[in-house]
Amino acid sequence: MSLAKAIKAVGGPAEMARRIGVTVQAVCQWKKVPPNRVLTVERVSGVSRSDLRPDLYPPEVPMMKREEA
Repeated sequence: MSLAKAIKAVGGPAEMARRIGVTVQAVCQWKKVPPNRVLTVERVSGVSRSDLRPDLYPPEVPMMKREEA
């Protein structure tokens, strides 16, 4: 799970809470990162927004090059 990956990347739920300005209880209750916290969690953890919330930030699909005729 990407939320668990983000929490682990910063050193645990208490550190995540401290870095983003919420309570540790709030972090522990999250099943998904709340939409208003995605960009902040991405910034402090290094886990991409598309990994954290693919429903809100779909992974970018590389553009295919057109074949030259």
